[in-house]
Amino acid sequence: MEVNEMSVKQQEFLKGRQKHRIIVSVFRVLILLLFFILWEISSATGLIDSFIFSSPSKIVRCFWNMVCDRSIFLHVGVTVYETIVSFLLVIFIALLCAVLLWFSPKLSEIMEPYLVVLNSLPKSALAPLLIVWLGATQTTIIVSGMSVAIFGSILSLYTSFHTVDQEKIKLIYTLHGTKFHTLTKVVIPHSIPAIISNMKVNIGLCLVGVIIGEFLAARNGLGYLIIYSSQVFKLDWLLMAIVLLCILAMFLYACINLLEKLYLGKRHS
Repeated sequence: MEVNEMSVKQQEFLKGRQKHRIIVSVFRVLILLLFFILWEISSATGLIDSFIFSSPSKIVRCFWNMVCDRSIFLHVGVTVYETIVSFLLVIFIALLCAVLLWFSPKLSEIMEPYLVVLNSLPKSALAPLLIVWLGATQTTIIVSGMSVAIFGSILSLYTSFHTVDQEKIKLIYTLHGTKFHTLTKVVIPHSIPAIISNMKVNIGLCLVGVIIGEFLAARNGLGYLIIYSSQVFKLDWLLMAIVLLCILAMFLYACINLLEKLYLGKRHS
């Protein structure tokens, strides 16, 4: 009897959770739709200047025209490519540096203040220097994307490495394991959730850095489209590029989120 009661309560709880998720999703969509409807009405009735603020219908028309001439695919593709390359390089270099700092406590003591200062430095200030050093090339934009995320990522991963249970580390050494065994058998597996969490943050930061780089050194990409459209007062293009950036950021974050769910599913199975 008690088992049946628990089963019924569990089903009620799961139904309640599902209902809650549906309600939240519906209200999210309704708020977004309401915003676009009010924006369109305000623009059509003259409550706001349609030349400055544009309107959803103009943005959709602009997007469709660029789909027809296929120019939008070039801009989106370039930004996605630069973001993914900078993101992958950040993950690789940050992991490598964090491991080196973990292996050498003396090196970590020496480098820590420099990493903190570099992480605190406004990265937009580096972009003009990168253009002078590397030229107005795609490499400059990728490095700009990396510069926003890499120093904070190194510090975050290094901190995560030091949260490992010290008893497990002692056990490895008791069994005559080496520091490499400790790293591969305890530290890295323990830090995988932190690495994935770091990836969630880094994908957005790399996108921001890439856009900063495209503002200054690009001939294609959404950042270039934004800066060009603002200069020639094509504000429909500008707002369309901003909307596409929001969608792109959500898509990239969803990809990392899916990776996390796959990892958690594999871990629990």
